[in-house]
Amino acid sequence: MAWQFTSNRSIYSQIVDEIELRILNGTYEMGMRLPSVRDLALLAAVNPNTMQRALSELEEMGLVTTQRNTGRTVTTDEAAVSRARDAKADLLVETFLSQMKMLGLSRGEVLERLARGENKEGEHAIQ
Repeated sequence: MAWQFTSNRSIYSQIVDEIELRILNGTYEMGMRLPSVRDLALLAAVNPNTMQRALSELEEMGLVTTQRNTGRTVTTDEAAVSRARDAKADLLVETFLSQMKMLGLSRGEVLERLARGENKEGEHAIQ
């Protein structure tokens, strides 16, 4: 099944984000061999050059490594994954708070809504 992309950002950026998320949430486990560029491009229904560029960026980020003759694997560097997870979480919090501020919500209102969301059962509650 092809990955879902939106038109508001480049596909390349969305691929980087998707693979990064899969690494950070453990879908792609540390040390796991990734599918080939061609296989990933087929899965995502994108040009292999686009996938190659995304994987190269993930390698620059320290989340993917290239091994001669064995292809690409997810890093085994726990500190790199932890740093990337912290940076992603900080960015999400910053974006969320900025949007709440634009809505005109006070700090108390935001905290109240977060508490309500935490108490709800369902797909949006954090386990």
